[in-house]
Amino acid sequence: MPEPIYDFTDTVVLVTGAGRGIGFAIARDFARFGATIFLNDIDSARASRAAGELIKLGYDAFAAPGDVAHPDDVAWIFKHIDEKAGRIDVLVNNAGVEPVSSILDHSLEDWQRTLEVNLTAAFLCTQQAGRRMKAQGRGSIINIASIAGKSQPLYLRSAYAASKAGLVGFTKEAAREFAAYGVRVNAVCPGVIVTPMTEHLRNNPEQMARWRAEIPLGRLGQPEEVSGLCLWLASDAASYVTGAAWHVDGGKNMA
Repeated sequence: MPEPIYDFTDTVVLVTGAGRGIGFAIARDFARFGATIFLNDIDSARASRAAGELIKLGYDAFAAPGDVAHPDDVAWIFKHIDEKAGRIDVLVNNAGVEPVSSILDHSLEDWQRTLEVNLTAAFLCTQQAGRRMKAQGRGSIINIASIAGKSQPLYLRSAYAASKAGLVGFTKEAAREFAAYGVRVNAVCPGVIVTPMTEHLRNNPEQMARWRAEIPLGRLGQPEEVSGLCLWLASDAASYVTGAAWHVDGGKNMA
């Protein structure tokens, strides 16, 4: 099947949590189609390495390190974008954490940190991007949620599920408000994707067998299969699409 062709020339994109995994795949694929990319990661060295990889490929990329759960860091990131690019056209809120713990044993610190990174960070970045996009009269915001935030809870991941459900709700409300500004807001809800975050579970044969039995397509997803949907959502091909939460899960969740 021919690869879809997009043109993101003169498009400025920020991807949070872009140092590896799904975030890096999204940043790389936007860059492949001409976008100027800002790669955020809480680990400054990882952000620099990721941006460096894209620069070596001839792409227009900048590191934008910082903790997107902290307002001061977010303000600096957007000031950096203003200085380097002068605009922002696409925001992908991808940064996330996934602690594993029983509700009975979950520490308040881990609970709060999960909500901060998975939900509050998206609010902070959306607020900064939304102000700029409103002035431009155009933009696309994509929140990387999870099937855990809809009707597919994950065992021992209460904080993660709660934060992702909140992110889906926030997506819909932001889409409703931002429609008047010409800004579209959507969520992408991955299932099990081959990333560093799932590596420890993928090393468990019993877990892999369960996943394959539960997923109609019979396999795990690749980061590029998430980024492909993000490219479409940010493109003019999806100009009438907003407020939706899209599954990328091999059919695991058909609700």
